[in-house]
Amino acid sequence: DGEHEIAWGWLWENVERMLKNLMGKPQVQEKALERLIMSLTEDAVNYLRREVYKRFFALAPAGQDYFKQSTTRLYWIADKIVEMTIEMYREPKKMVEDISALGLRHVGYAIPTEFFAPFVSGAVEVVRTMTTDENAEDAFRWSLTLISKILVRTILEGSTIVMKAINTNQEKALKKAISVS
Repeated sequence: DGEHEIAWGWLWENVERMLKNLMGKPQVQEKALERLIMSLTEDAVNYLRREVYKRFFALAPAGQDYFKQSTTRLYWIADKIVEMTIEMYREPKKMVEDISALGLRHVGYAIPTEFFAPFVSGAVEVVRTMTTDENAEDAFRWSLTLISKILVRTILEGSTIVMKAINTNQEKALKKAISVS
């Protein structure tokens, strides 16, 4: 079919064009993100930790119901997120495995996937206020968006009837889920 061949050719021409536009960018972005992270003072790190949650809660107020941990724990999570953004460039295969495992834990926490996009947006807004380096900002945005997409996909695929029953913490629901799975 001629139309199919034209569509197929168009698709691969666009993929080729997009890949050519990305050639060399990951290395530049990784270095820019590493420079940004390594340049953060203790005050800047604390600002990042506080502001990420402040912006997220402004964008998604219901998210506060899922972050009821201590400030120390929230700061640890924020630090881990920043670490993951640079590690995504350095060790992508390992990070996909680690993020997938984290996503399955999020299934157990019953975290709604709708909160990931506003969390990423808030974090990117904060980083934007901390640097004038567009490559660093782009690197952070790309990496955190990818992390978020992997988490959401893992949560959606891992939300089986058995996992949902486990989250209810009711024996009857779990037995029923196991019987039909």
